[in-house]
Amino acid sequence: MQRDKVHHVYTVDRVARDLGVSEELIQDLTLGLEPEDGVIWVYGAIDDDGILAFTDEGIEEVKLLLEEYHRVSLSKA
Repeated sequence: MQRDKVHHVYTVDRVARDLGVSEELIQDLTLGLEPEDGVIWVYGAIDDDGILAFTDEGIEEVKLLLEEYHRVSLSKA
C-alpha cells in the first residue's frame, strides 16, 4: 500500500509572498491543477471555503506556470 509522504504544505498567501506575486495570480494560474500536481485544500473549524495550499512539488509547478505566464506576457508587449 502506497502512502503519501507529504509532511508539510504552504498556504497560497505564503507562496505568493515568497515568489513576489499576488495570491489572485497564483489562484488563477493553478485553477486546473489537481492533488497529483501538489495542490490541496485545507479546511479549518471556521473556514468553510478552505485555503489553497501547495506541497513542495506544487510550488515547483507554480514556478513553472509563472515562468510561462511571464514569457507570454512579455511576448505580447
